[in-house]
Amino acid sequence: MSAAPAAVDAARRAVAAVVDPEIRVLTIEELGILRDVTEEPGTGRIVVTITPTYTGCPAMDVIRTDVRAALAAAGHPDAEVRTVYAPAWTTDWISESGRAKLTAAGIAPPARAATSGPAGRGGPVPLTLGARCPRCGSPETEQLSRFGSTACKALWRCRACAEPFDHLKAL
Repeated sequence: MSAAPAAVDAARRAVAAVVDPEIRVLTIEELGILRDVTEEPGTGRIVVTITPTYTGCPAMDVIRTDVRAALAAAGHPDAEVRTVYAPAWTTDWISESGRAKLTAAGIAPPARAATSGPAGRGGPVPLTLGARCPRCGSPETEQLSRFGSTACKALWRCRACAEPFDHLKAL
């Protein structure tokens, strides 16, 4: 039994719309943790592959549950969700639309790493020296705490407009 290509496309659209439980303005596709949606050869079963933002991410159980629910609603109740760790997720996988949504929500997106090699690996390690304020755009900001509202964010403040904001940590 084989799923039709249209069924795989529909499953991908359903899964791509799943919202990240910690960064609710982004879908898992925009965040870059949705790696693939395929059909298992021979069975026609839909297989979704995801990568956590970091090993031990507390949101992964919720994401897997939400992906399964989206697949069931799309007519694939027996779909499989696989978690892969290699290559490791990087903030470079956040889409341009995702970066724009972060900024619009008052969260400073990380800078893109200038790396080389497979999947953006093998180059220099990105170092955050500053973050532009997502509200006024000023580079005059300061980090208040390495820990923000979630483990993947740090708390910053703009010196120009005095607004605090989250900054997504570069990985």
